[in-house]
Amino acid sequence: MTPILYIVIPCFNEEAVLPITSGMFLKKLNSLIEQNIIMPSSRIMLVNDGSQDGTWDIISGLCEQDEHFCALSLSRNFGHQYALLAGLMEAKELADITISIDCDGQDDINAMDDMIAAYQNGADIVYGVRSDRSTDSFFKRNSALLFYKLMNKMGSNTVYNHADYRLLDKRFLNELANFKESNLFLRGIIPMVGFNSTCVYYERHARLAGKSHYPLRKMINFALEGITSLSVKPIRIITVLGCIVSLLGFVGVIWAIVMFIMSRTVAGWASMICIVCFLGGIQLLSLGVLGEYIGKMYLETKERPRYIIKEKKGTPFSE
Repeated sequence: MTPILYIVIPCFNEEAVLPITSGMFLKKLNSLIEQNIIMPSSRIMLVNDGSQDGTWDIISGLCEQDEHFCALSLSRNFGHQYALLAGLMEAKELADITISIDCDGQDDINAMDDMIAAYQNGADIVYGVRSDRSTDSFFKRNSALLFYKLMNKMGSNTVYNHADYRLLDKRFLNELANFKESNLFLRGIIPMVGFNSTCVYYERHARLAGKSHYPLRKMINFALEGITSLSVKPIRIITVLGCIVSLLGFVGVIWAIVMFIMSRTVAGWASMICIVCFLGGIQLLSLGVLGEYIGKMYLETKERPRYIIKEKKGTPFSE
């Protein structure tokens, strides 16, 4: 069976690179259609995540110029994961399979052929995985390695060197729609759903134009979001640490009593300050971790919409 494919592309302030990569995506889509790999009703879905530049004007122009483009515009900037989810949830009603990819041109679009072939062979999920990180700086390469190792140690089953370039079929998307959490980390949620999965390896290139929207601060926040959204291990670590500190404190009490009985007590300012600072630091760190989880619970109980679509463009929405 020849599937209907929707390529879902989140966009945030991409006016510099979108005029370049949009043509690349359209060429790839037309090539797949001509080879009868996908149906002619397949589309490229661009999701404008509250861009402040001319991104939406460019997207609107693309939709008017070619029927293979369609688009969503969110009411404000919700974030990459929510913009991606919005596109996937809209596409699941229209497509048999979706492929999500960033619009910066770094991911190899030719890997889509292998992804669709893997789907035809029975895979419900096909992860696009970088074959190497030779184009990254030393810091980014090693920080990424630390990120994936930390995520797996914390109980989040993420795929190493995989970002958000992946194929998902309709059956999987219908199950993904049942995950209602507001604290969204798709790289961890998708492996949790299950189904048949495989990987396609490709080389990642440098960004074609514009600048990255993921500086160090955002990368750290993204890692913390992933850990606290998918794992309770940080709370368990606090519990173990509390037990260890309590045991040491109990031993210290016994030692102090013995020293008092033996009349060998000496007032020590430095030791007291060290103990107070150590225990105070542990308590503040523990309160911070607990506060992070309580804050997430607070946001979940509000059940606010994860994204709001302001406008839709393209033939699938006008039919």
